[in-house]
Amino acid sequence: MPELAAEIAAIAADAGRLAMKLWDTDFRRWEKSPGNPVCAVDLEVDGMLRDRLSRLLPDAGWLSEETIDNADRLQASRLWVVDPIDGTRDYLRGRPGWCVSVALVEHGQPLVGVLDAPARGEVWTAEAGKGAWRNGARLQVGHRSELAGARVPADQLSRVDRDLVTVAKPNSIALRIAMVAAAEADLLATIRWGNEWDIAAAVLIAHEAGATVSDAFGDPLDFNTPDAEAFGVLVTVPGIHAAAVERLAERAAAGVKR
Repeated sequence: MPELAAEIAAIAADAGRLAMKLWDTDFRRWEKSPGNPVCAVDLEVDGMLRDRLSRLLPDAGWLSEETIDNADRLQASRLWVVDPIDGTRDYLRGRPGWCVSVALVEHGQPLVGVLDAPARGEVWTAEAGKGAWRNGARLQVGHRSELAGARVPADQLSRVDRDLVTVAKPNSIALRIAMVAAAEADLLATIRWGNEWDIAAAVLIAHEAGATVSDAFGDPLDFNTPDAEAFGVLVTVPGIHAAAVERLAERAAAGVKR
């Protein structure tokens, strides 16, 4: 497994270098749907990752933001879950808050996770049961026990959450989750349907750093589901997770009903 994880990280690093090489070029960009940007670099990096990762493990299924989904993946015991550029808005704006996200999922749970963020000079890695690392330094979450004062990567907070503290927010949700792993934030929460490729690698990194990880209701996350979605993600330091679930409960219930 260490050798496999190293090979996955090397492939992600090559993808990151490709994205960096193309970052300051005149590439095509458009919207898949209103407010959902994509660019030619997303597709080029996706193709490179699929070729390299599929050769590494030919029996593994494939799930990526930039590839048409195929139900055949549901029969695979192992699955690549990939976002070639997580944080495309920052990529398009010339900001560093993006990364290449690669996870290897086995029987519904992440086994290896890598976030390669070359514009930030960061490489995040984790193996199930082996810990999480950034640039070779082991990660450990913080020790907050009260929800009030918890640091949240966000631009602004709703009135009910004004007792929390905002910290700088990269566009990449994977990097925002990783901030909890690195003790640079205490809480990351979303209250909407989200895609597995956005979070698979990052939640393993957070979990291996000691964070408590769940969906918006506090239930465990599963991967390689038919819809490849989960309702929300909640990543916190352990001491505030129950309080965060309680605070989100009404909003989460309302969100599911929409």
